[in-house]
Amino acid sequence: MYRWEITRAALAQRVFAIVRSRTYDEASATADTLLSAGLTSLEISLTTPFALEAVTTLSRELGDDALIGAGTVLDAASARMAVDAGARFLVAPSLDADVIRTGHRYGVPVFAGVATPTEAVRGLELGADALTLFPAAGHQPSWIGEVGAALPQAPLIPAGGVTVESAPRWIAAGAVAVAMGPSLAEGDRETVAKRVADLLARLADAVPEREGEADAADPFED
Repeated sequence: MYRWEITRAALAQRVFAIVRSRTYDEASATADTLLSAGLTSLEISLTTPFALEAVTTLSRELGDDALIGAGTVLDAASARMAVDAGARFLVAPSLDADVIRTGHRYGVPVFAGVATPTEAVRGLELGADALTLFPAAGHQPSWIGEVGAALPQAPLIPAGGVTVESAPRWIAAGAVAVAMGPSLAEGDRETVAKRVADLLARLADAVPEREGEADAADPFED
């Protein structure tokens, strides 16, 4: 797939999961639970022990059934290793030109981290495929609407502190997707399955509030 196709597929459900675990086995189990619950994209944070091995295993086993990305990608070296491991997209908590450049060199989209409108503009200039507002816990959903009014071309993804309850509000404010970690993955398989199903239904029904934003919910549509 081309970069834009991967980006659209990764954000199609308006949510992707963040798997950040203490062990490889825990990360694998969490990923399996989330994917079995119906999610089609998730990132394995590189802070997880043997994260690249987890990315390789999941990518090989799932093929095109789900998109496995790498998260907490901080530099070009990490970006290259994640791509070599099979990551289909890269997520960074910060804005680093070398990470974006490396991902793009190998046809992999990069969701770069931003915290201010200035960083958002810089991210657009560097060609980031989407912009991750991190940490979202320090903002209200209205931040997306206010920044989006000035930068309607910026595909924003809140991450860090997003909950099942707040996720639809972020989408309604204009976010193209949300990234969620423990608030999505905690509990047994049945609990997670019910939570994911409820979230996906609520996100599918969420409508951006900004005027004329029917297309803003998915800027990657044809």
